[in-house]
Amino acid sequence: MNQKRESRLGKGLGAILGDIEINVPERKPVGYINKEVAGAKPVQDYSDVLRIPSGLIDPNPYQPRMAFDNDSLEELAESIRTFGLIQPISVRRQPDGRYQIISGERRYRACKLAGMDEIPAYIRVTDDQGMLEMAIVENIQRQDLDPIEVAMSYQRLMDECDLTQEKMAQRVGKKRASVANYLRLLRLPAKVQHDLKAGLLSTGHAKVLLSVDDPHIQELLCDLVIKDGLSVRQLEEKVRRLGREASQIPPRAQDLPDDYYRILEHIGKFFDNSISLKRSPTGKGTMTIRFNSDEEVRKFLKALEDSNI
Repeated sequence: MNQKRESRLGKGLGAILGDIEINVPERKPVGYINKEVAGAKPVQDYSDVLRIPSGLIDPNPYQPRMAFDNDSLEELAESIRTFGLIQPISVRRQPDGRYQIISGERRYRACKLAGMDEIPAYIRVTDDQGMLEMAIVENIQRQDLDPIEVAMSYQRLMDECDLTQEKMAQRVGKKRASVANYLRLLRLPAKVQHDLKAGLLSTGHAKVLLSVDDPHIQELLCDLVIKDGLSVRQLEEKVRRLGREASQIPPRAQDLPDDYYRILEHIGKFFDNSISLKRSPTGKGTMTIRFNSDEEVRKFLKALEDSNI
């Protein structure tokens, strides 16, 4: 472990994590090479992913975000070069045969920076929401989906059909807690999401990693699971040994009460879902909110003031 990493992790963590950069299976980018290229044939399943030539995609003129941080975009582009685009963008087809972004403009820009000629995307038929909902729900009910695909389907159903977690859980016949747990997987670093998709670690491992706040340590622990074949229980023990806030998890991962998921849902929408909550069996806990700009904080404050909270 080099000096830079050692100083970042702090004394003692190197002994717990060990030298985890050897004998880790080579990661191949998540690709969509077997998917159809848009325009090759009529779209039959709106829940599936197509590959669209980047030159046929236009930004959304109603995109609320006007500024994109260049450093952040470059980091995402580098992640895409390494792991591929894990979460496809969503677009709608225009009368002239081009495509307009509905959601995922930041991912689209990062894909272009990464030099991708074809960008994986969902095609949305905006004038037939019922068909869209049925297609996504049918996709969710498939048995061969990996956990990240399930989570992305849930998120897409919420975003494109304007559903709350509670309404979406009713649509797919799942408990709200189960839906919320899947959505939390999308907060993991791309590297961890990739390995979850590839089957290199389980959903149980991923839930334990979500109890760690630092994405860098999440990635190191992920590598450790792969290298040493750690069980979920062994990973929990590693996390507990890391000490301080990152180690405050019960012996086995437990679901939060529904009220807590409501808090995560309502507050998270103001901060791009960058919010985490930890609760001990006694009811004590902490809530962490990560924000990207002063504007996010101002919008949240205005919402509080308007609701007279």
